[in-house]
Amino acid sequence: MFLALLKTMRPRQWTKNGFVFFALIFDKQLFQLEPLLRTLGGFILFCLISSVVYLVNDIADIEADRQHPEKKKRPLPSGQLSVKLAWSVAIGLIVLVLPLGWLLSPAFAGVLTAYLVLNLAYSKWLKHIPIVDVLVIAAGFVLRVHGGVTLIQVERFSPWLYVVTTLGSLYLGFGKRRAELSLLDQGAGSHRRVLEGYTIPLLDQYVTIVSAATILAYSLYTFSAPNLPENHIMMLTIPFVVYIIFRYLYLIQVTHEAGAPEEVLLKDIPIQIAILLFGLTVFIVFYLS
Repeated sequence: MFLALLKTMRPRQWTKNGFVFFALIFDKQLFQLEPLLRTLGGFILFCLISSVVYLVNDIADIEADRQHPEKKKRPLPSGQLSVKLAWSVAIGLIVLVLPLGWLLSPAFAGVLTAYLVLNLAYSKWLKHIPIVDVLVIAAGFVLRVHGGVTLIQVERFSPWLYVVTTLGSLYLGFGKRRAELSLLDQGAGSHRRVLEGYTIPLLDQYVTIVSAATILAYSLYTFSAPNLPENHIMMLTIPFVVYIIFRYLYLIQVTHEAGAPEEVLLKDIPIQIAILLFGLTVFIVFYLS
């Protein structure tokens, strides 16, 4: 039962909450103990509050998931985990996380609350509205970044990173919808109602627009942010961002191996290498140059 509960809390998707560290890293405070500990605490609380969302979402989707070729194996639709226990854990986590978030920062508690309310609305209504469903997913990533900002005393964090986060998460969201539509084909609407509002050509256009905009916005960040070296050496990170975007698109359209972005992150070695090289280059630019 514990393993079934842990699986439903989606620890594999907690990698998304790494966006909380954006403010710490890009504001050059990674090696300052207090900001690091506060951000680490915020990361843990975001993992727990996002697990509440996953629990509630699986409860809401239990009947639809039973018709899905893969999701029917999840603990709730398969019967390994009871709905009553899932509700109990979800409520208990809310009671625990929000006060702890307040102790870290009242503003951070507000971000956690906004994230929870937005995603509960998503689970109940918004996930059935085309375009809005992906915009809500993007808003969740932006809230993670802003949560990290509220945890530390930011000195020169560039607003361009909010733009890049928004566009990049839209890219991943529309890419995921395309992968789902391609996988489920004619029965897509019966598994996820919102897919009835999409077509593959339409999603391809969305992906093209937001991928190009992401590359452009990140490129502008690399030579316009106030805390970057004046020699524009940060532009060396642009090829890694371009490769990651193109690689994910390749996985979606050519190999049909892409679906959930967190699964791609954990399985695709070329993307892992690109992210590692990107992170190493950012570290050198910010902390060694």
